[in-house]
Amino acid sequence: MTNMYDFPSIDERPAIGVRQDGSPYRVLVVDDSMFVTKQISQILTSEGFEIVGTAADGQEGVERYKELYPKVDVVTMDITMPQMDGVTALEQIMEFDKNARVVMISALGKQDLVKKSLLIGAKNYIVKPLDRKKVLERILMTLEH
Repeated sequence: MTNMYDFPSIDERPAIGVRQDGSPYRVLVVDDSMFVTKQISQILTSEGFEIVGTAADGQEGVERYKELYPKVDVVTMDITMPQMDGVTALEQIMEFDKNARVVMISALGKQDLVKKSLLIGAKNYIVKPLDRKKVLERILMTLEH
C-alpha cells in the first residue's frame, strides 16, 4: 500500500498567503459580483490566504473594513459597484487608515479610474478577466510594500 509520503512533491513550496510565522494574510474582498468574489476567494485560499470578509458594494466594504480593522492585511476593491463605487470607498478607507493596502479590480477601459485610485492611495490594480497568476503576483507585491 502506498501513501502520499512515498511520492515527495516536486514543487513543494510554502503557500504564498502565509507569513513566516505560519499565520495567513487576511483579505477583505469587496465586489458586487458573487462570481468575482468567489473567484478571488478561491484563488487566494488555495495559497493559504484567509478571507476575513466580503462586501457587495463600496459602502458595505468601508463598514466591513472598519469592523475588521486592524485584522485586514489587504483589500481587493472592485471599481464599478452600485450604491458606492470602489474609488469613493477607497477614499473613505484611506481617510480611516492611511496605511490600508487596497488592490483595485477593474474592467478593461477604466484606466482613468485606475489612475485616480492609485493617486488616492491604492497600492496596485488587477484587470478583469482575472488571471490566477496576476492576482497572486499583485497581491504579493502589495503585501511586500
